[in-house]
Amino acid sequence: MKDLDTLQKTLGIRWNDIGLLEEALTHSSYVNENPHITSNERMEFLGDAVFGLVLAQRLYQEYPDLAEGELTRRRSLLVRGGSLANIAKTISLGEYLYLGKGEEASGGRSKTTNLAGAMEALVAAVMLDRGWEAARDLILRIMEPEMEKLRQELDTDYKSQLQLLAQSRYKTTPSYRIVDTSGPDHNRRFTAEVMVGEEVLARGCGRSKKLAEADAARVALEKEAGVFTD
Repeated sequence: MKDLDTLQKTLGIRWNDIGLLEEALTHSSYVNENPHITSNERMEFLGDAVFGLVLAQRLYQEYPDLAEGELTRRRSLLVRGGSLANIAKTISLGEYLYLGKGEEASGGRSKTTNLAGAMEALVAAVMLDRGWEAARDLILRIMEPEMEKLRQELDTDYKSQLQLLAQSRYKTTPSYRIVDTSGPDHNRRFTAEVMVGEEVLARGCGRSKKLAEADAARVALEKEAGVFTD
């Protein structure tokens, strides 16, 4: 197992109580062989809640016009085990886990459940040691690649589905135009319209032109086909 100093440098965080970090990395299989040690299961519980709240707040701020059901769907995609395991792999978290011999032999360092659980526990350890803001900042930093991937997947999906619907129903392809830009340079807000011919199907908003267009497509889908409604 790697030296925890390397992990702390990778994360850009130095623990005051290194015991919290060690607990976050301790799988239950290790505890079975070392009964005096505490596993990371309680920290997983706490970290799951912290992840959910931080990402819910970011989605709420980033998509001010999304309905509750769609916000919930996006958060669920971000906090699912596969997404958290992907992030854990980018920081080689599996190499730092304390595992029992059997779990080690069965490839436990690369198992999705172990990595996702350790990721949640790690965030809890940050919050317990360094506070809420440190945990929030870490989550937003390490989750940005998954958030960007989700943006591209879902936003492309909205526009693709609307294009198929428009071609089927109107025999033409929808077009988009930006009709308003507001806010300071660091926090721009764009408003887009999606049209079929001269008919405006819907408006959408976003922090970029691409996100605004995708949001307009989403609203149009809800109006035209009932797709992605709550």
